Amino acid sequence: MKTTWLKTALALAVGAMSSQTMAAGFALNEQSISGMGTSYAGRSSSADDATTLFGNPAGMSRLTREEVSFGAAAIKANTDIDDTSSFPATGSNDGDMVPATAVPMGYYVNPIDDKWALGVGVYVPFGLATDYESGFQGRFFGDYSEVRVITVQPTISYRFNEKLSFGIGPTLNRIDGELQSATLNGGRVKVKGDDTAVGFNAGVLYEFTPHTRMGVTYHSKVEYTLEGDTKLSGAGFGPFAGKYDASLDLTTPESVDVSLTHELNDRWTLYAGAMWTRWSRFEAIIIENESLPGPLQGGSLDPIIEEQDWHDTWSYALGAAFKLNQQWTLRSGLAFDQSPTNNTHRSPRIPSGDRTAVSFGVAWNPTADVTVDLAYSYLWEEDTKIRRSSPTRGVYNATYENSAHGFGASLSYRF
Repeated sequence: MKTTWLKTALALAVGAMSSQTMAAGFALNEQSISGMGTSYAGRSSSADDATTLFGNPAGMSRLTREEVSFGAAAIKANTDIDDTSSFPATGSNDGDMVPATAVPMGYYVNPIDDKWALGVGVYVPFGLATDYESGFQGRFFGDYSEVRVITVQPTISYRFNEKLSFGIGPTLNRIDGELQSATLNGGRVKVKGDDTAVGFNAGVLYEFTPHTRMGVTYHSKVEYTLEGDTKLSGAGFGPFAGKYDASLDLTTPESVDVSLTHELNDRWTLYAGAMWTRWSRFEAIIIENESLPGPLQGGSLDPIIEEQDWHDTWSYALGAAFKLNQQWTLRSGLAFDQSPTNNTHRSPRIPSGDRTAVSFGVAWNPTADVTVDLAYSYLWEEDTKIRRSSPTRGVYNATYENSAHGFGASLSYRF
């Protein structure tokens, strides 16, 4: 039962929109609205505003004025569930189980001189939220999930010369979540857990010419030990209903983002990027339950082990920006993300497949000090199959068709 919670926590910590997140696995891309407009192509090389603190810390060296940027992305997902079968053979499959979700962000960058820059960012790198109807046919494999990671990143960058810059910053990451599922014996399992752990982001920016630059950003793995409890309720657990301590060790994967930005002329800028994520770290979930009463020891809760066997993924993006005039800039992009899941172990909590996204954005500069960014993204996934069978949770088979709309807005102010 708790396995499903750990699965969610893991996917989330490595990666707020359930299976319809705007990136592979459950990593969220929504740390920059200006980047959202180009499908995050050029994320590690564009360095257009303070959000480069996440995209590539070295990019802070290109900012010449003190700047603050804050905004949010709203995500609305849609899911159709078809071709279902299960045992027990009862329940509904309404789909659209992902509530509308907001992903906030905020950044501050201060260039100290022509070499050094300091900054701090607060953002949500990973997130998950699913809420199926109470009679969902796959409820024994999970019907409610909410997990989020909030990160604070103080950062420093240094410009060695006109071509080469470097930036680095530690990340303080807070993860918490709650997962629920029904049980075949008429009971219910609710699991909560949280932890705080430290990682880091680092990047290099190299400017071949004043119009062409390349960036490489490394996001480190993060090691968590989640502490929480499992609550067993309902007649099915009888006298053993109650709360029990639990813990699990979790290492989220590292990623490498490489991108290129080329200013074709005074109006056109082109972007290209690719990111590799080491999702293969997610091989299995092992959850240690503590203080279980004797009759529950040695059973399916002591401990819980579930194979995942995720694989490494690549994502790719192309984008362009067109400057209409001093006040208006238009953006667009196309991206493809591989899914790390597989048909053998995929569950209703993470019903994700390979996805394609198209994005549009606009930047408005009413003055030299202010920029307003707006963006829209639409993504769709290949049809995704779930084939789950367990002696303790029954059988659930279904085909998911997922899509999502993303809307973003941000304001940047330069002092």
